[in-house]
Amino acid sequence: MSLAQWSIAVLWIGLTLYALLAGADFGAGFWDLLAGGSQRGRPQRDLIEHSIGPVWEANHVWLIFVIVLLWTAFPTVFAAVMSTLYIPLTLAALGIIVRGAAFAFRKASDQLGQERLFGAAFALSSVLTPFFLGTVAGGIASGRVPLGLAAGDLITSWCNPTSVLGGTIAVGIAAYLAATYLCADAMREGQSEIAEAFRRRALATGIVLGVVALSGIAVLHADAPGLFHGLTHRALPLVIVSTVAGVASLLLVLRRRYLLVRVTAALAVTAVLWGWALAQYPYLLPPPATADVTITASAATPAVLLATLITLAVGAALLIPSLLWLFVLFQRGQRADEQTQLLKGR
Repeated sequence: MSLAQWSIAVLWIGLTLYALLAGADFGAGFWDLLAGGSQRGRPQRDLIEHSIGPVWEANHVWLIFVIVLLWTAFPTVFAAVMSTLYIPLTLAALGIIVRGAAFAFRKASDQLGQERLFGAAFALSSVLTPFFLGTVAGGIASGRVPLGLAAGDLITSWCNPTSVLGGTIAVGIAAYLAATYLCADAMREGQSEIAEAFRRRALATGIVLGVVALSGIAVLHADAPGLFHGLTHRALPLVIVSTVAGVASLLLVLRRRYLLVRVTAALAVTAVLWGWALAQYPYLLPPPATADVTITASAATPAVLLATLITLAVGAALLIPSLLWLFVLFQRGQRADEQTQLLKGR
């Protein structure tokens, strides 16, 4: 593999981690929106806050990673994407800011009116942010982002059938991942009733997501024929893996195998993302908007790519163990911490 290919592979790993980790956080906000009234929905919202509390901000490191790597390793593509799709990207950035501020302010508020206001802001931004990010993916994948500064249409580049499909699937994936993750978190905290509630939501979301994905075949065939051809030919094995993993996830949810379903759900999402990459390979900005923006042609100089990859390797050696340790500590659960405190008190 060339340095350019290594760079895009590393970038896609970062994008996958953002979809799996931050995506689940956005999905938690989706369920926060549908939890119910202030009193009836309090137990579910408490679980959501406890589940995402230590990691909701840390997971955005992967988005920063993807943006910086795209900027450094593929500067012309970065300029084209950021200028043509600046409207949905700006809306997504505002959503991330509003979501983080509202989440923090709600936890610090002691008045019901303020809690409702900040809770609504947190939940709505958790839905809108992945939708706008999905429209960005749809605009790129359907070939609506040409090379150059704002060379593409500022509206139709993200307001089109493929982008709407991408945004809808992004919200659905986030909601499904969150529901499956929250099932296991609820059981670990001894809250079986809440686990059953999220189990029903996971099943319903998985079925709806499957229906949307199937209907999306017709959308891609009509609106993004290049992507459709890649998904049904070169990337077909990954599409099959995603489908099988998705069906397996639903069966595991039915059987209440909440730890295993995390693996299959993550595999289904990962296969979708890498199937997209393989479907449009070797293009970063696929036709028809641009005919020759391949990975190799749009990459920075070898010296820049090598320095970037070395820097990323050093940074990963410091960052990844820290994040893993954070997840390990957090997965012990609140009940384990309470039992430890009781033992110390004796």
